[in-house]
Parts: sequence; structure tokens; C-alpha cells
Amino acid sequence: MIKTQISQHVATLTLNRPEKRNALTRDGIQAMARFIQEVKQSDSVRLLIIQGLGKAFCAGMDLAEMQNRAAAENPETEWEKDALEYNQLVSSLFSLPMPTLAVLQGPVLAGGVGIVLACDLVIAAKEAFIQLPEPMRGITAAMVCPLLLHRTSVSTASYLLLSGKRITAETALGMGLIHELVDGTELDGAKNTMVDSVLRGSPVALSLTKSHLQKIAGEQVVSQINYSIHESARARETKDAREGLAAFLEKRDPAWTINTDDGQSKP
Repeated sequence: MIKTQISQHVATLTLNRPEKRNALTRDGIQAMARFIQEVKQSDSVRLLIIQGLGKAFCAGMDLAEMQNRAAAENPETEWEKDALEYNQLVSSLFSLPMPTLAVLQGPVLAGGVGIVLACDLVIAAKEAFIQLPEPMRGITAAMVCPLLLHRTSVSTASYLLLSGKRITAETALGMGLIHELVDGTELDGAKNTMVDSVLRGSPVALSLTKSHLQKIAGEQVVSQINYSIHESARARETKDAREGLAAFLEKRDPAWTINTDDGQSKP
């Protein structure tokens, strides 16, 4: 599900499910979190790169696996566990003491956006786009929300979280979600240039700078993600969540419930 490498002070984590658009499974999230902890404990790593194989960087959570959770004997417990695993991944990535770089060769959706937002630096190919389609699936991007607010603004977050629209890499560049935009054929060169630039800096100075930034502007982000665990799991418990996931997998329009004046819901 992932490939990892540590070489010449650079750790690389590659999402390796191209046939599933690098969708995230629980096992894959756990494997990513273990490697990030390995990187954190390393005395030699000065930069972590996260990239993906295939046409998409990451399509978000594996919706078929999420659907299977709904059929479990204790789906609420399973959804809470999924939310906790994802929280540990993005929180540990955000908190790494060394710089992190996301390299986007293609689209980034849903939970994949959280991984990108947890990174310090982002470069992308022009073919990439960003989308938070969770409401279209009857769920929420609760744990992505704190990271999105940290990187952008309430206005930008509202647009992405509520509209569900995809934004081009060029638009994402203007919003500050991406730092460098290049042609797909130039992505490897741009990545190598960024690596060289980061490695020219003092490891101690870079770590202190990142720590300083987080204390000034991001001190509450991890606690906000922790708070969002319950909200994420709670959204998955609704009828709309089950209907949204089923409709997506069955390639049909969902039949949402609507709230009535007495606070009840009906089809």
C-alpha cells in the first residue's frame, strides 16, 4: 500500500495503490503513521517527502471499506477507530520537527487533502486538482477543517467544505494551498530543486523555525483535530452517510433525508 525509503537525509513515503487512486485503508494509514514515527526518531532525516503513484495523489478514504464498517456489529466503534487512526496520522505529520513536502502529480480528494495540508511545502503538476466532496457522500471533512483553516481562511474553507467543488491546481496556488505549480513533465525536477533548497538550510535552524511557526500560528491545530474525531465519527453514523456511500458505490444519485419542522427526519 505504501513504499518507503530513507536516503541521503531524505525520507520518501509513496502511496502505492494506483489501481484504487491511492485510496486510504486503515492498514495503509497505520503503515504511514509507523513510518512517520520512524522518521521522527531518525537522527539523519532532514526532510520528508510524500508522493503518490499513478494518476491520482490520493482519492481519500477507501469508501468500500467504509461501507463495510456500516455492516459491522459495532459500526460506531469502528468509525471512531477509523477517525482516531486518521487523526494520529495527520497530527504526527503536522508535528514532525523537520520540513515536509507533498508532491502532487494528480488529483487530491477528501482525506488526501488533510495529508497535503499537514505538510509544510506543496508542489503540484498543473493536472492536479483539490476537492472535498464529503457532503456529497453524506459525511463531513471534520478533521481536515482545522488544517484547512490553519493554511487558508474561513472564507476559503467555507467554499471548499460546503460547495464540494473541485478547484484547479492554479486556483489552489492562488489560495495558498499549493506553493509551486509546474507542468507534469517538470514535477520531478521541481521536487529535486526543492529538496536541494531545503537541505542547504541548517537542520537546527529549520527545526526551530518550524517549531516557532507552529507555536505562533498553529498551536491549537492538533487539539482541534483531536476535537474533530467525534464529529467525524458522528457524521458517519447518520442515515445520510450510509445512503451517500451506497449511492456512490452503486453509481446513482443519493436520496437524502430532510429535516421537518418538528426536528424529525424523513426521506
